[in-house]
Amino acid sequence: MALSVEDRLAVMELIALHGHLVDDGELHRLEELFTDDIVYDVTDLGHGSLIGVDAFRDAAIAMGARNPVGHHVTNIVLTDLGDGRVGARSKGIGINADGTSGSVTYEDLVVRAERGWRISYRKVIARRTPLGAP
Repeated sequence: MALSVEDRLAVMELIALHGHLVDDGELHRLEELFTDDIVYDVTDLGHGSLIGVDAFRDAAIAMGARNPVGHHVTNIVLTDLGDGRVGARSKGIGINADGTSGSVTYEDLVVRAERGWRISYRKVIARRTPLGAP
């Protein structure tokens, strides 16, 4: 069965929720976003993989003032993988306190869990080179 419009909207809203929760410091609500055993792969940023909600929360707290002040997600593309799984690819823009910014690609596996849709795997890929650059 194809992914319904309602499910598509729920998954897209879930992906957008990440920026709101992190930017607002509502790390106590991460269970609304991730499965308990989330694998948050930030290897491309030099931090390896964070396993579990607590590991993500601890890392976000440890970053302190190095955290971006704004996480913005756009260009969300969903692929129905069947069996209550969705592949999601989106672009992230991070705005830092000093006004600088960065761009990443999020590659997510989203699963239908007991409490609704949750991200069970996220790979963060930094965008460092513009198209056509040597």
